[in-house]
Parts: sequence; structure tokens; C-alpha cells
Amino acid sequence: MFKYSLDNKRYHTINYFYRTKFNSKVFKVPLDAHMSCPNKINGNGCIYCSDFSKSNIINSKESIEEQFLNNIKVLENKWPNSLYIPYFQAGTNTYAPLETLKGLFESLLKFDKVVGLAIATRPDTLSNEVIEYLGELNKKTFLTIELGLQSSNNNTLDFIKRGHDVDCFVNAVKKLKEKGIFVVAHIINGLPYETEEDMLNTIKLLNNLKVDGVKIHMLYISKNTELADIYEKEKFSILSKEEYIDIVIKQLELLDEKIVIERITGDPIKEDLITPDWLIKKFCVLNDIDKEMVKRDTYQGKHSK
Repeated sequence: MFKYSLDNKRYHTINYFYRTKFNSKVFKVPLDAHMSCPNKINGNGCIYCSDFSKSNIINSKESIEEQFLNNIKVLENKWPNSLYIPYFQAGTNTYAPLETLKGLFESLLKFDKVVGLAIATRPDTLSNEVIEYLGELNKKTFLTIELGLQSSNNNTLDFIKRGHDVDCFVNAVKKLKEKGIFVVAHIINGLPYETEEDMLNTIKLLNNLKVDGVKIHMLYISKNTELADIYEKEKFSILSKEEYIDIVIKQLELLDEKIVIERITGDPIKEDLITPDWLIKKFCVLNDIDKEMVKRDTYQGKHSK
């Protein structure tokens, strides 16, 4: 068994990380603070983003506290001894006045069994003032900041209209790490016209930055997106399941074994999805990754330096 896993996984699982750190089952509880995104305000957003996706809104009427309490009800019944990390998932969750952020984040620390906060955001919305505050917040609880990178290739970032370059991401990670904050990077495999080398280079960058965690996504094309229009015209190549699994395993082999894997595949909304349809069977993809790693007798960090 891989040393950073509690099951048959051959990579550093988030379950192992939380169990080791908190000696308990820990759940991230998704929340929607109704944050906007500077990339949408200044343009149309990333080309794969859809305002109409069902995944964008959790509950538009409930407050953050109501969302949290309602979301943990089912968990409390099934896992009464579990702990929780409120997860600001939807939108860009540092794109608001500092006092607004303080009110949102700190309102949840008062609840029993909350052991941390997770905040998803963009590297270009982390002012020095916000980073100073996050450093203080990190002293009060276990803070995770999730940053979208998607690719370490600036040409790709331009193509997908990401709205920032690689240096912006690098600088944000360095500032957060100086504050001792746990940093998770989001990357996407299969972006238009990217090569396997591009995707492996993204992993090498994350190793060099010593990020704490990674979420690996597979590109999928949703309805009502600019990406869907581009795909209709250009029919660029979409990774097959076999190609995706092969690349993910090569990425894991390169990735430092101490970096936590928080996600390892995409998770599309079926009603929104155009392609690839194999992503709908998420657990089949996960199981096939596990089986192939066993077949190759490989594991995370096998080829890391």
C-alpha cells in the first residue's frame, strides 16, 4: 500500500491527509457566497465557463451560515463524529471588499466541529491587503487557498482567455506560502492544442513551487460556452479516456509524493455536457486509474526529483 493512502490508491489521497492531520473523517462543505469574477466583468470569462451551469449556484436564497448548517445535516446523521471544512467553492472568493470577506469567512469559525476553511479564488484577486488578512486567518484555523492555474503554458492561457499569466500564479503562490498557507492548484488536462509535454511541464512547475495540493481536471465542453462554439468550428482533439489515464499516471509519477491529490478527474453536469461522455462515469475513471497504476507497478513520485 502507498504510504500516503489508507486504501488501494497509489497516490497521496486527501482522505489520508485529513485523517492524519485531524484524526477524524473530515468533509469539505461546498458553499456559494455569490461572488462574481473579474474575468467575467472585464470580458466573457474563460472560454469553458458557463453562467447557465447548474453547478454555479448552490442555493441563491440561503445565507452562508444557512447553507453550511443545511448541508451538514445529512452528514451529521451518517457520520456523527465527522469534522468540517466550509468550502467557498463557487465564484472568485476573494473578489469583494475586505470587510465583506472577513464577515463571510469568520462567521463560520464559531460552529462546533469546523476545523478549517477552504477558499477557491484566482491569483489575480489576491492583493497584498487580502494576503495579509489571509495570513492572520490562517493563525485562527487551518486555511486552504485553491488557485486556478489550468496550464503552465502562457499561450494556452491566452487561448482560453484565462485573464492572467503564469507569473501571476507563481507570485501569488509564493506570497501565500510565505504566510504558511496550504495552497492547492487547479489544472486541466486536454486543453485545446496542448501536448503531453505541456501537461507534464505544468506538474514540474507545481513541484518547483512546492504547492501543497493539486486538483486535476479533464477538459469537458459544456453547452452555452465559447469553447463549445470553438469546438463546433475547429473540432480540436479531445482526450480519450485511455489517453487521459495515461497522462494522469505520468503526471502522478512526476509529482512529489508529499503533494496531496484532492481531485483526479473532471465532474461535469450531465445535462450541460457536450463531450466527452466517458466523464459521466466518474467512478469508472477513478477505478481505471487505480487498475492501470497497479498494472504498471507505479505510484506518485516514482520519477520525481
